[in-house]
Amino acid sequence: MSETLAAQRAHSALEAGRASFGLAHGSTSITRVQEVLDVIAARDAHGEILTAVRHFPAREAQWADFPAWVRGDLAAAYGGKGICRLYSHQVAAAETVHAGKNLVIVTPTASGKTLCYNLPVLNAILENPDSRALYLFPTKALAQDQLAELYDLNQRLENRFGVFTYDGDTPSDARKAIREKGHIVLTNPDMLHTGILPHHTRWTRLFENLRYIVIDELHTYRGVFGSHLCNVLRRLRRIARFYGREPQFICSSATIANPGELGSRLIEADVEVLNANGAPAAEKTFVFYNPPVVNRALGIRRSYINESARVAQEFLRHELQTMVFANSRLHTELLLTYLQQANPPAPGKAETIRGYRGGYLPNERREIERGLREARIRGVVATSALELGIDVGSLDAVVMAGYPGTIAGTWQRAGRAGRRSGSSCAVMVASSAPLDQFMVRNPDYFFGSTPEHAFIQPDNLEILINHLKCAAFELPIAAEDLRAAGGSGFSPSRRRALSLDARSVSGGHAELALGDQRQFRDYRYHRGSERDWRGGFSERAHDGA
Repeated sequence: MSETLAAQRAHSALEAGRASFGLAHGSTSITRVQEVLDVIAARDAHGEILTAVRHFPAREAQWADFPAWVRGDLAAAYGGKGICRLYSHQVAAAETVHAGKNLVIVTPTASGKTLCYNLPVLNAILENPDSRALYLFPTKALAQDQLAELYDLNQRLENRFGVFTYDGDTPSDARKAIREKGHIVLTNPDMLHTGILPHHTRWTRLFENLRYIVIDELHTYRGVFGSHLCNVLRRLRRIARFYGREPQFICSSATIANPGELGSRLIEADVEVLNANGAPAAEKTFVFYNPPVVNRALGIRRSYINESARVAQEFLRHELQTMVFANSRLHTELLLTYLQQANPPAPGKAETIRGYRGGYLPNERREIERGLREARIRGVVATSALELGIDVGSLDAVVMAGYPGTIAGTWQRAGRAGRRSGSSCAVMVASSAPLDQFMVRNPDYFFGSTPEHAFIQPDNLEILINHLKCAAFELPIAAEDLRAAGGSGFSPSRRRALSLDARSVSGGHAELALGDQRQFRDYRYHRGSERDWRGGFSERAHDGA
């Protein structure tokens, strides 16, 4: 693409956005974004830098009234927050949950998925104070974000329900009170595995009244991590049945190709899929940026880390609040150093450019999130820890240093900017890796393809056998438990692989024959089975944990 053509495409896309969205909404942001793209296009001497400039127009909201069955005090509490009407998909989700169906909600970032499950859950708790709900989040940061939302609602409802997080940071002296008083317990799969299921006798109040299980960020539970979670949910449902409960599942997910299949595979039950979206969306400009070639004979390009810092600095210079994503902690710290050096704080003032990744103290991460929401922080450099739905307000620009690895992940990061109003821009700066180069050189493939499928294999023996040992610790294993764990039942080869006594199984009770039965009633063995659930994910979607 020539310099003139690149500039024309950027200009025409933004002019179209201005016409479609109206000058009264975010015209300043539109002008600033256009100025940034003009600066970038002016550097493109050979027409190779801006390989794609795509504009996505704003979308109006589709409104609906609160369902008739919602209690007046709950509707008033939401009204106090400025929510007097709901988006159409929120009403549809609430009606589906109220009808007792398992649900998977699939809508883009910042579309109000939280209210889709909070509304029916809170209504049920207010109707019956004995009802309990368990919320599962992939990271502690997400749980803390949700806690703030629920705490605010609880204050407006005069503290009529108990909501607490239960994770590794929970003080030991608070845990007993949480087990007794928590109507909504927010936790993560790791803590459910190690801190709740093996101690279910201490959680009788929860399990005897467990009505809802909410699984947020469903799309992250794929591969090894998702396969482990499926087995944990098998154990969770087994314990709930022991206490006479069959909980209802509510899942929320970013856009993936097979949300219904993944949801039904994880909970091993039928699910309703809701993928309509009634939320408004700001206009967005999406840019693919390929660093210029410095050695054409060897195909060497300019450092994508330096170019990402350069692009981000251009946004910051134009007073656009910016988030930069890096694919590793090392690159996060490098980019943070470059941008802080380019934007020194005023004497006696705090840094306006901050980093965000796993390894930071929880209080420090909360302070950064507040700074972004209140616009005290102008820019943040993050790993995938901020890729998930943590509320950081409405940013103006996102710069991605390298292709995240999936189409779904790219859209998830791009969605962090322009969450509801105004205008925003997302720029993906490609590295020299083959996959990055393919994407920026074939933008039609990226923009024309659906996000990837998410697959799990919970019956993989390396995963399944360890969860069977944990299940044996939690409750005696019966033949129906083995059939449930093995899907359609264990074949002779599978039974041999698991070292199960076939005669015991056929007699109605399975005895694990891998050693003394006492071994499986030993809590240390349950702890010893805690392996790397997130194999293949490493830092990639769980930095915030």
